[in-house]
Amino acid sequence: MFTARASKAPLFRRSRIQFLVLCALGVSTLLFIIAKILGFGGGAPPGTPPVVIITVIDPGSQSKQYIADIKENREQYAKKHGYATFFPTVNDYPLGDSPVSWSKLPAMRHALTNFPYTEYYWFLDQNALIMNPNLKIETHIMNPKRMDALMIKDQSIVPPDSVIKTFKHLKGQQIHFSITQDKDGLAPGSFIVRNGDWSKFLLDTWFDPLYRSYNFQKAERHALEHIVQWHPTILSRLGIVPQHIMNSYSRAPTATTGKTEVYKEGDFVVNFAGCDTTSQPKCEDEAKPFSKKWRQAFSS
Repeated sequence: MFTARASKAPLFRRSRIQFLVLCALGVSTLLFIIAKILGFGGGAPPGTPPVVIITVIDPGSQSKQYIADIKENREQYAKKHGYATFFPTVNDYPLGDSPVSWSKLPAMRHALTNFPYTEYYWFLDQNALIMNPNLKIETHIMNPKRMDALMIKDQSIVPPDSVIKTFKHLKGQQIHFSITQDKDGLAPGSFIVRNGDWSKFLLDTWFDPLYRSYNFQKAERHALEHIVQWHPTILSRLGIVPQHIMNSYSRAPTATTGKTEVYKEGDFVVNFAGCDTTSQPKCEDEAKPFSKKWRQAFSS
C-alpha cells in the first residue's frame, strides 16, 4: 500500500510570497534612501535658497544697459547671501488690457512654483536698487522679534485717516506679508511674502480677474488696498513696516501732505518711484549716481 507524498506547492507558495515581500521592502527602503538624498518628502532639498528675489523686467521700457545693471545688482546681492533671483518679463504673462504692472502677481506665483521650498519671496520693482548688501531679509525684516519691533500697528491702510487700520495685537510670528506705505497708501514696489497656502491665497485673490476689470486708478495698488480693507483674513497677516526699511524713495514727493521717506545713506533699498512717467526724470538718469554707490558698497 502506497502512502501519498505531501505536496510541495504550499511551501513553494509561502517561499514565493516571502521573497516578494522582501523585494517590496527592499525597493521601499531604496526609494526612501534616494528621497532622503535628493531632499524629497521631508524638509527643503540641499541648496534651496532661503529667499528668492523677483523683479519683472519690461524690456522695452529702458535701455539694455539699465536692465543689465538692475539684474547685476540683484545677482550680486543674492550671491552674497545664498539667495536666488528670478527675472521674468512682462510678456510672460497674458494680461489682456490690464496695465503691465499687474504682472508682478503671476510672477510671484510663478516663483512659488519654481522654488517650492524657499521660505521668503521678495518682489522688488525694476526701477529700484539694493543699496546695502549687508542686510538680510531674514534678520533685517522677517525675523519675528524684529518684525514685532518694526510693525506699525493701528495704522490707517490708506492715509491719512481711513477707518480700516492694522491690528493692534498682531505678533511678528503671525506676519506672512510685509509691505511699506508712502504718502498715498500701500506701496507694492517692494514687498515680501512667506511661503505657504496663505500667501498663495493672497496672490490669487489680488490677481482675481474681477479686480483687474475694475479699472482701479492705480491698478494693482488700489486693488490691494481694497482687498486688505475688505478681507480680515488678509489684514490679519499683514505687517506694514517703515518705508526706509525696504523701500526708500529717491526723491521727496511733490505733494505737501502725507509722508514719504527719502533715501538716506545706509538704507536697504532706493526706489525711483514715478521715474517712468513723462513728468519725472528718466529712470536711467535718476539711477546713475546710485549705481556708483551700490557698486562701491558691494565691493567694500
